[in-house]
Amino acid sequence: MRARTYHSSVRTGPLLILGPMLTLSKAVYDQIVEHARQDHPDEACGVVAGPAGSGRPERFIPMLNAARSPTFYEFDSSDLLRLYREMDDRDEDPVIIYHSHTATEAYPSRTDISYANEPGAHYVLVSTADTDDAGPFQFRSFRIVDGQVTEEEVEVVAEYA
Repeated sequence: MRARTYHSSVRTGPLLILGPMLTLSKAVYDQIVEHARQDHPDEACGVVAGPAGSGRPERFIPMLNAARSPTFYEFDSSDLLRLYREMDDRDEDPVIIYHSHTATEAYPSRTDISYANEPGAHYVLVSTADTDDAGPFQFRSFRIVDGQVTEEEVEVVAEYA
């Protein structure tokens, strides 16, 4: 699949052919979408961890939006520290970092881009607003590295091979 390269505030550049894509199980996909729907009208947020180096999102970890806002999300710093210690103890990486948008499309905002500090993670956005007449939500994944946003293909599988 081809994807556009986006920069912080302007959509520019040629189409890129991406190597890796986000592959996740239907169960994890459903959990992320359900969390976004449950927390609506506030933004939902969380992490999906996986075995270190595998790139496989396995353990769904919904987090509390400390901001409790329909336009902004923030991980509670003590919860986030606890989560990273737990992932370290379990030899896991944050494979997916997700949150929802409640009134806009599923595309990273400038704030989202500035907070993206895991270059190996897939940044998933779920929009619970019907902004494109495609249905009740959008589910999109991005790589965000050094302020550059690249959308990637998402493959949902029944289970991992």
